[in-house]
Amino acid sequence: MPLVYSELRRLAHYYLQRERSDHTLQSTALVHEAFLRLAGQNPPQWQNRAHFFGIAAHVMRQILVEYARAHGAAKRGGANSCKLTLDEALDLPKQVDVDVIALDTALDRLSELDPQQSRIVELRFFAGLTIEDTSEVMGISPATVKRDWTSARAWLHREIARSASK
Repeated sequence: MPLVYSELRRLAHYYLQRERSDHTLQSTALVHEAFLRLAGQNPPQWQNRAHFFGIAAHVMRQILVEYARAHGAAKRGGANSCKLTLDEALDLPKQVDVDVIALDTALDRLSELDPQQSRIVELRFFAGLTIEDTSEVMGISPATVKRDWTSARAWLHREIARSASK
């Protein structure tokens, strides 16, 4: 448990560093909420470390989106919107803020078009998994992960830019 907790805390801290400066959710609260959900009534059988962190990424995404919605985030970025910087994670220019709800909506649209690419983004961005870990979790080759990761980043960049301009 201490190893998993410290790794989750590290991921949450890394993720929340990319949030806007006045964000009130702390990494400890994010980890505790994720941990409670992960250890809930019917915890899945973890196949390996990568599988665990893949599921943790999905849970953290859900928590952050719920948090943004609960705190009155405007659909296309208002004063109370929950924003994060998608710098190197999506290869967007530094200091580009994206509404977490817009990212979630774009990922949902991507999952309708290509569920595999959406899952790769979730694993890479929210869990911070490497190409190799992502390929292990998904049971696909690292070359496929790289190709889909590149394609998904471009699609998300275009989709988020389009939604921001509306």
